[in-house]
Amino acid sequence: MNKRILLLLSLVLLCMAEILALGGGEKDSAKPQKVEVSGRVRLVGNSPTASLVISGDNREWHIEPKEEKKLMHLQQQTVTVKGKEYYIDFVFANGSPAERHYYLKDITVISLK
Repeated sequence: MNKRILLLLSLVLLCMAEILALGGGEKDSAKPQKVEVSGRVRLVGNSPTASLVISGDNREWHIEPKEEKKLMHLQQQTVTVKGKEYYIDFVFANGSPAERHYYLKDITVISLK
């Protein structure tokens, strides 16, 4: 009985190692950078996974859920904020790049336009 359990656990660990080795996940950027960004505050996605983004001229910044209260009442307005920017690279299971999402945290609203 114990041999079966050990065999099963080793197979599960082997499968998990293969999944991690092939990708199918995400990769964080090294260190958040302090930035000042301007753009329109928008709510994107469907319930229950809707989230706020700031849409700038060349990029969208996703707002961390704990920071959304600061900007929720400013939807559809153009704002300038300071914060720390970081990104997450998403990859397909075969290891090829899928897309990069930029995020903002520690947000301070500077101005409304």
